[in-house]
Amino acid sequence: MSERIDRPITFYRLQGCPYCERVARRLNEYDLGYHSRFIEPLHSERDVVKRVAGVRTVPVIVDENTGVTMAESANIVDYLDATYGEGDRPDAAAADAGGDV
Repeated sequence: MSERIDRPITFYRLQGCPYCERVARRLNEYDLGYHSRFIEPLHSERDVVKRVAGVRTVPVIVDENTGVTMAESANIVDYLDATYGEGDRPDAAAADAGGDV
């Protein structure tokens, strides 16, 4: 039986972005390893995010453990809950809607 090797999630984010902080909180709650890649504040200069995810908005995660690349905080949080969570989260229903910056 092979041992599972978890690679850190790559997390593209913007300094002070509340949607990015929402994702960071969930990554920390699940004690998931991740590398933050802080991106340019101007949409027109976010080429690295555009190449990776096809969008210039943040947050974006790349999870090489599952092959998932995803944008939008609500989608990312739902994905993290479904993939790494241990059942229903009581605060999930009360979480505010995600968005992009």
